[in-house]
Amino acid sequence: MSQMQIDQILQQIRSLSTQMHPASSPASAPAAGGVSEFARLLQKGVDSVNQSQQKASAVSDAFERGTPGVELPDVMLELQKASVSFRALTEVRNRLVTAYQDIMNMPL
Repeated sequence: MSQMQIDQILQQIRSLSTQMHPASSPASAPAAGGVSEFARLLQKGVDSVNQSQQKASAVSDAFERGTPGVELPDVMLELQKASVSFRALTEVRNRLVTAYQDIMNMPL
């Protein structure tokens, strides 16, 4: 994976992080309609990973069919992006589960 790809992924993570701290609404209060900002942010992250995987699959299928203009490095790049984003999402999920378990195991 090249430095440019890593920088792009880091930029995406930073943009999601800045979206996590909205200036207009408090973090503890749910937004209008009962859906929290955190839930929206998490859904956006899952959707982003899904789109990345779908794009990688489409590029891979196009390469397998022999579509002109689709080269092996492009396929490998998209597959690696999808893999890294999925691993990051899995790590976020694992940490959320661990945090939830820690909170639930706290003595009253």
